[in-house]
Amino acid sequence: MKIYTKKGDKGETGLLGNVRVSKAHIRVDAYGHVDELVSVMGLVRSMTEDQQLSDILGSIQLELFFLSSELATPPGRDVMGEVVEAESIEFMEQEIDRCDEELPPLKSFILPGGSVVASYLQLARTVCRRAERSVVHLAAEESVRPLLVQYLNRLSDLLFALGRRVNFREGIEDVKVSDLREKRLQASVEK
Repeated sequence: MKIYTKKGDKGETGLLGNVRVSKAHIRVDAYGHVDELVSVMGLVRSMTEDQQLSDILGSIQLELFFLSSELATPPGRDVMGEVVEAESIEFMEQEIDRCDEELPPLKSFILPGGSVVASYLQLARTVCRRAERSVVHLAAEESVRPLLVQYLNRLSDLLFALGRRVNFREGIEDVKVSDLREKRLQASVEK
């Protein structure tokens, strides 16, 4: 099978069920952002030595593949293959709770940073938020299961918590906005 088909050379792509749409269609945008998220999570997995984290992210990558497939299915067509269910959201909530039990309470806004893996988890979180916004936009125009928006919302929370936990386990403090603000104020006074 060849990688290139030339079918998209005029700016169109195929949704599942042989429906052709513009590559700028909001449905294509939505599943494209989910695809980007899958890739960023793969990058995190390639960088971590934490097998538990890699397993969690691998499972989520697979679910995102199913979610993307559902987004690539036009309204009125049956989704082919597996779909994301509510149990996946429950798992993420339980994992967030486990992170919270291990972490010190969050008392300040934090910025992405710390270890490389934690920073990439925060990048994944921002890509997840963009994917979520795209799916919300799509849902305002076409039929989308509400669970998909809920899944992406919870996933961004999980990625945030996992990033904090990675830093904590590596003995790296969160990058607190309040600390950086104080340093900036001190620097301006010293000038």
